[in-house]
Amino acid sequence: MGPVPLASVASTPVSARGGSVRTGSRGSGRSRGATRGGLGAGLIELPRVPLRDPASAVMAEPTVAESRRYCVACDKPVGRGRDGTPGRAEGFCPHCGTPFSFLPRLGRGDVVDDRYEVLGALAYGGLGWIYLARDRNVSDTVSDRWVVLKGLINTSDPDAMAAAVTERRYLVEIDHPSIVKIHDFVQHPDPKTGVPVGYIVMEYVGGQSLRDMLVSRRAATGERALPLPEVIAYGVEILPALGYLHDRNLLFCDFKPDNVIHAEEQLKLIDLGAVRQVDDDVSAVYGTPGYQAPEVAEVGPSVAADLYTVGRTLAVLSFDFRGFASTYADRLPDRSEVPLLGREESYDRLLRRATHLDPDRRFQSAAEMSEQLLGVLREVLSAADGVPRPAVSRQFTPERRAFGTGAGEVGLTAIARRLDPAEVAAALPLPQVDILDPGAGFLTTLTATAPGELIAQLRNAPVRSVEVALRLVRARIDGGDLAGADADLDRLYADDPFDWRIDWHRGLAALAANRPGDARVAFDAVYDQLPGEPAIRLALAAAVESTGDPELAERLYDRVWRTDHGFISAAFGLARLQLAEGGRVAALRVLDQVPESSSHHIAAQVAAVRANLPADGLPAGAGELLAASDRLQRLGLDVERQARLTVEMLEAALAWVTAGHTLPPDARVLGHGPHEKGLRLGLERAYRTLAQLAADPPTRIALVDRANAVRPRTLT
Repeated sequence: MGPVPLASVASTPVSARGGSVRTGSRGSGRSRGATRGGLGAGLIELPRVPLRDPASAVMAEPTVAESRRYCVACDKPVGRGRDGTPGRAEGFCPHCGTPFSFLPRLGRGDVVDDRYEVLGALAYGGLGWIYLARDRNVSDTVSDRWVVLKGLINTSDPDAMAAAVTERRYLVEIDHPSIVKIHDFVQHPDPKTGVPVGYIVMEYVGGQSLRDMLVSRRAATGERALPLPEVIAYGVEILPALGYLHDRNLLFCDFKPDNVIHAEEQLKLIDLGAVRQVDDDVSAVYGTPGYQAPEVAEVGPSVAADLYTVGRTLAVLSFDFRGFASTYADRLPDRSEVPLLGREESYDRLLRRATHLDPDRRFQSAAEMSEQLLGVLREVLSAADGVPRPAVSRQFTPERRAFGTGAGEVGLTAIARRLDPAEVAAALPLPQVDILDPGAGFLTTLTATAPGELIAQLRNAPVRSVEVALRLVRARIDGGDLAGADADLDRLYADDPFDWRIDWHRGLAALAANRPGDARVAFDAVYDQLPGEPAIRLALAAAVESTGDPELAERLYDRVWRTDHGFISAAFGLARLQLAEGGRVAALRVLDQVPESSSHHIAAQVAAVRANLPADGLPAGAGELLAASDRLQRLGLDVERQARLTVEMLEAALAWVTAGHTLPPDARVLGHGPHEKGLRLGLERAYRTLAQLAADPPTRIALVDRANAVRPRTLT
């Protein structure tokens, strides 16, 4: 187990023990397991923590600080000094008379169970002393097998003794690479009373606890937090261990930085004294103030309460969380108080969901929390270095089509500068179908595509289920029956108010009804539930943009695009807003990032051509016009689109030149001279090309007339 440090606040038994024990009362939409890599989630390289020599980990003078000495019966201070005189480490509580002892029971050279030779005390925690020992039955002249013995701080404490028995009963058979292995349970007579004392024999993990790492960083650099990507990676790595326990109807109850050891390239949960079965409503509940969920004292522990402790741990490790056990014992600071939370909105939302006062609004499984945490990690890393880290979502499909791409569509009509909310509603990703839903199989048999026919098939479905109902909602939205869609969603909400898919569809319906403000509220609620999903940030960005908040929309588009270049709508949205602010260079950079493998690469390049033309008050100089010319010539468009875009560009260049601007005399715009005559000749040729391609006589005649009107005047 290694050097297990004194907890900043000791684990203490919760006074109320008779409440019902909860395992999480509902599922948030659907919980699907998270995919993950090795330590560092396969995304970052965490610092390697070297193993510590076991002998150097032993405490020279094992003592319990007076500030941590409390009576196990009445929880009042004991063993405290007065007027400069140190307090006694053993004695009787002056308040209730219960005996106390904070001295280790074992010393160097003691042999427990004729097998484990004690080297000394490693640390002390809320439930017992921890000793380093050598296993004589395994050690040999070549190497030693070091183990850890955990006893009790006060053998007269029946709750502590019961907790030790609980460890033996539930944990010996646990086998998970991220949980310390319990080898054995032995007894040894107390040297003073002769009463047998139980000791748990555990695997020795010789690294550093996360709390040790935090303290070391503070001492070395003055920083009071670990780097955020490391903290998130630790959470992603350790959550499956908690999920392993939960799957076996066990609750950890006392997760905190002290109870996680980083050794070389491995993370391990240690100090399992507070672990209990989910249906145990008799044993004492142990936890640590500042980490423990507030409802535990009344209703007992649960899966949601375990995940609450993970959220609190992430907060303590990632920012200077002073007062976490007092002022902020049951809440997080506002974003305005913590710069990190203001910068990393997805992380902030994840912490707030994990530590919500209402257990029903927290994550309901370790896999669900790990999945979202991993998504947040991808976003944080990509935002920092600009390298996309896409992943296939287990919650959403890809976007059905790109929206807001008008700047990349070639035509003679004016380019739309504002989003069409209905277009967005028809393009956004959809929730993945839950394959465990009773109606999932039926949905695969649907053949109708027209909304009316599809509605009829769904209303006559042989099975009623949530997935069938949601598909009916989408069919109503597509068919314009928005009142019917809202009524269906109200019925679904009455059955399960925590299903995020309902809010997602409310957002789609609101966009289809041109109510972007309502869509913004709905998508914001989904963001609170699934903060690691870029699809949600994309939807929220579109709704926010449509409500006239370009600054926030730009930030959201930027985070989506940095994380995953598969969301083409985010690239066009980001470039669109940057251009509106005069950020031509930034917009071009984004459009050039659309990969050549994308079906929208040409559209992005067309948009980049247009971005270099003077339009909507965005000035352009000779350099921009010539850059647009070079870019267009490299595109290799078909004849018609090339001619149409040539007309658009030469008209802009002609207007610019006739306004009094000049191009370098040796320059060429799409192969034409840089003066009015050369540009007019080019326009005439482009119009005649389009006339030859025209499908009907009226259009052909109109284009020929334009060609005649634009050609330069001559003397003949």
